[in-house]
Amino acid sequence: MLERLQKILAHAGVASRRKAETLIEGGHVTVNGKVIRELGSKANLDEDVIAVDGRTIREEQEKVHYVLYKPAGVVTTLSDPEGRENIKKYIEHIPERVYPVGRLDYDVEGALIVTNDGELAHLLMHPRFGVRRTYLAKVHGVPAEEQIERLRKGVRLEDGRARALEAELHSRTPKNTWVRVVVAEGRPHLVKRLMEAVGAPVQKLFRADYGGIGVAGMSPGEIRELTRAEVQYLRDQAGKKAEPDERSRRVALPARRHGHGPPPPGGRRRRGRR
Repeated sequence: MLERLQKILAHAGVASRRKAETLIEGGHVTVNGKVIRELGSKANLDEDVIAVDGRTIREEQEKVHYVLYKPAGVVTTLSDPEGRENIKKYIEHIPERVYPVGRLDYDVEGALIVTNDGELAHLLMHPRFGVRRTYLAKVHGVPAEEQIERLRKGVRLEDGRARALEAELHSRTPKNTWVRVVVAEGRPHLVKRLMEAVGAPVQKLFRADYGGIGVAGMSPGEIRELTRAEVQYLRDQAGKKAEPDERSRRVALPARRHGHGPPPPGGRRRRGRR
């Protein structure tokens, strides 16, 4: 059966549909040896030989799902033209070819879903599904209630209005405050820009969870395989369109605050219970 090439790539677990489109436009995909760059192109996996960077894809491969505690100072790519540290060393021991779901800024640490499940990645990233991301933003001093309320009501940014689904003071230190902020879209630097817009610029940003899957008890650089229940939970979240979630209210501060050091090169791997 003929299907759009980006759909075939997503079903095969090569990448999300959005990433698959980028691969096609970049000339990384061939059909029967011919480079395909047009997004509307179709193919038949039963009859055509489809390859990405020379590697033939299969329709069925085991789907794997992990959560990585991305450290700060690491880019969310498998390579970087500027020579910065990237996430490759934390996932290269995984036999399957996996990709990160979305991005975390270079200086932001926290939960990053890594998978070869292109369909699930699409559900998690597409703004139509409104999957919740929970952040803790460290700011100087104590924000006023009016500032927190502005986060919830929304502010105008350069690319349109935006708001936090939830915002509240989480915890305090003598000089700083951690603010819990929940958003349901992946616009670049969204939480930083929201906080800046209400007069509370971020000193440090931590993503505590993505779709309710967090990194509590993990150290920066550690990766853990998700349980079947957690994978199903993620799928369920993608259909709830940002309904309030109890898990996002029970987030803990970043691991380093509790004295955890970084893992050895290559990261630690922990398997979830199946």
